[in-house]
Amino acid sequence: MDTKISFYTFGCRLNQSETAVVTQTFKIDGKYKIVDFGKLADIVVVNTCTVTENGDTDTRRLINKINRINPKARIALLGCQAQIQKNRLTTLPNVNWVIGNARKMDFLSILKEDEAPKIPRVITPIIPRDTFKVPANGIDTTHTRANIKIQDGCDFFCSFCEIPYARGRARSRVFEDITREAAALVTAGHKELVITGINVGTYKNSQKTIIDVINALEQINGLKRIRISSIEPTTIPPKLIKKMTKPTKLCRHLHIPLQSGNDQILRKMRRKYSIEEFGRFILKAYDAVEQICIGTDVIVGFPGETEKQFQETFEHLRQWPIHYLHVFSYSKRNMAKSHKLPEALSPEKIAARSAVSRELSLKKRRAFYESFITTKQKVLFEQCKKGYWTGLTDNYIRVKVKTDQKLNNKLVNVKMKKLDNQALIATLG
Repeated sequence: MDTKISFYTFGCRLNQSETAVVTQTFKIDGKYKIVDFGKLADIVVVNTCTVTENGDTDTRRLINKINRINPKARIALLGCQAQIQKNRLTTLPNVNWVIGNARKMDFLSILKEDEAPKIPRVITPIIPRDTFKVPANGIDTTHTRANIKIQDGCDFFCSFCEIPYARGRARSRVFEDITREAAALVTAGHKELVITGINVGTYKNSQKTIIDVINALEQINGLKRIRISSIEPTTIPPKLIKKMTKPTKLCRHLHIPLQSGNDQILRKMRRKYSIEEFGRFILKAYDAVEQICIGTDVIVGFPGETEKQFQETFEHLRQWPIHYLHVFSYSKRNMAKSHKLPEALSPEKIAARSAVSRELSLKKRRAFYESFITTKQKVLFEQCKKGYWTGLTDNYIRVKVKTDQKLNNKLVNVKMKKLDNQALIATLG
């Protein structure tokens, strides 16, 4: 009988991309039966995240859930948390493998060495700073859009962040390996590829940059859209904005982390730009690219953040043409430099500021959506829920259409009619 194995992913698109690749290595091998998470399995693989304290808590909760519904399962913890919290993770019940980022793509071969280790196997070597390839194509059978990893690691060392320790220093994927996988993903049916990495704007391999990656992907027949997941403001080349102003497969969507709207806090965070520089770039992109959607990340409650500094951040976000926020409550990470800073804010104050920021995000997203009512847009549809097909425009508007037609993975013209919570109701045509 085949060994049954299931997968679960926490965190970012890069993690999703890597889980898809690891899953494919098992499919290619053919000796394991992949089952949906939550069904009975012999082995459960969890790709972990450690960006915030919530990620740590979520892992513990998930392991408790696995042990309740699948008490005989052997658990493998891969990725960021495994890399830097191995001693804690090995104490959790039924954890048989703790595999860091340097080796997590090799989990199939590690598993074949010993499918039932008597004590947890811990494999967390130092992550080499080498160009890399991936061992399989990350075909994602559960999502319409596929993530494609072009880069890993980071050299920026922002003071709030553990990622350089969990992911290693910045390194890029072999250019030809990207184009190979991209072609395979499109052949498998994916019409939109999302460029992912830790710091994608720093991509460089054989004199190739992120612009070269985009140009190469545009040449793939059958690929309709290219989206960039998140990109640091200081790494965005002018050619990227210029490309968005012309006919292109590149989506009119930029997610650019701000983190704080106060220069003093930015310096404490060791960010590489001023508020003036960030705002100038946002306005330039907004003016240059018609109907662009701009999103950002903001950290609320960084140590020492005063009410005045928070209000300054809030006002910048309110006034700038930013259309949604990912709001993160500051989380103390032991390997991040900021954990030594004094003046920690109370959880209550952080929660209150987070709530205000999230409400601003809701208002800004609604206003952005409403500005498209009566317009015609193209939507790549993803799934059907409660009689409505849902999907995204290239500029990241969630759209719902009620129809009996099967629209999965189809790029269709629609006319926007009205706002419904966090989506626009539309009709076909």
